[in-house]
Amino acid sequence: MKAIIPAAGKGTRLLPHTYATPKPLVHVAGKPILGHIIDNLIKYKVDSIGFILGDNGEQIIDYARSEYSLNIDSVYQSQLNGLGYAIYLYLKDDKYKHEPVLIVLGDTIFDADLSLVLNSQYSSLAVRQVSDPRRFGIVETEDGFVKRLVEKPENPQSDLAIVGIYFIRNTNLLLTCLEKLINEDIKTKNEYQLTDALQLMLENGEKMTTFTVDGWYDCGTYDALLHTNRSLLDKNGKMNYSMEGNIIVPPVSIAESAKIENSIIGPYVSIADNATITKSIIEDAIIEEQATIRNALIKESIIGGNAIFEGQFNRLNIGDYSRIMYVGSVISG
Repeated sequence: MKAIIPAAGKGTRLLPHTYATPKPLVHVAGKPILGHIIDNLIKYKVDSIGFILGDNGEQIIDYARSEYSLNIDSVYQSQLNGLGYAIYLYLKDDKYKHEPVLIVLGDTIFDADLSLVLNSQYSSLAVRQVSDPRRFGIVETEDGFVKRLVEKPENPQSDLAIVGIYFIRNTNLLLTCLEKLINEDIKTKNEYQLTDALQLMLENGEKMTTFTVDGWYDCGTYDALLHTNRSLLDKNGKMNYSMEGNIIVPPVSIAESAKIENSIIGPYVSIADNATITKSIIEDAIIEEQATIRNALIKESIIGGNAIFEGQFNRLNIGDYSRIMYVGSVISG
């Protein structure tokens, strides 16, 4: 089974963490966002992944190849002209364009049973009820099939939003519809939209169904990432850590290579590889790889990779390689 993961976006809402790191590699609940996505995909015999990459995209390839035994290839997207354009770039020269594909957005962690979907004779779109349909691509259904798709409608006729998982049976027709959008310069919100191409597929006779995701975890903003961290740790975090000289309050996720001394960790803390924490109290936070924290009181914070923080504060959002120092100590001794 082939999956396509668009991952070229700049992740501007997560700056400074995405300044030097692609958004799919930002950590949440013990691993990068991309790790959660691929772990879900391989449950369903996905053995090949095509990435659509932007700046620093080689980091994504390096991570995927080092952590998973999959067939991996990629294309580079130099112009961010919308999701439809990204998929077009991949499909136009790809040998898989005549086979079914599963498209999963690179910042969408999901919890869904795909077994029936992937064995269906129809294309199918993941949906979820939302309170403000104007922010999403919206699905209108009739008799169990998709009737109409509208990208970010001003007057939505449905509250079912497409949530970033697309199973496409007729991949060649999708490519044809994407080519029509691009050749005729048909844009919505100044971008070539995948939703518009899917609507053209419907108009050309393609039948589509929908399926509901049980969990849909947003990683698009600072606060949303912390919320997702809490949700996933509630579901998958370890509850029985024992670390001599420290107090661990579950749920947490602590990498084996992390070094923690004389500290109180948790609840809802995710600590990545080779982080060092000394004489600190940390709650509701994400600590990235090789970050160093000393004598600190931290809550509702994200500390970037290789960042150094010494002192005392409440809430931080500092990116990779930052260094902040405050006078004072939290834990003596």
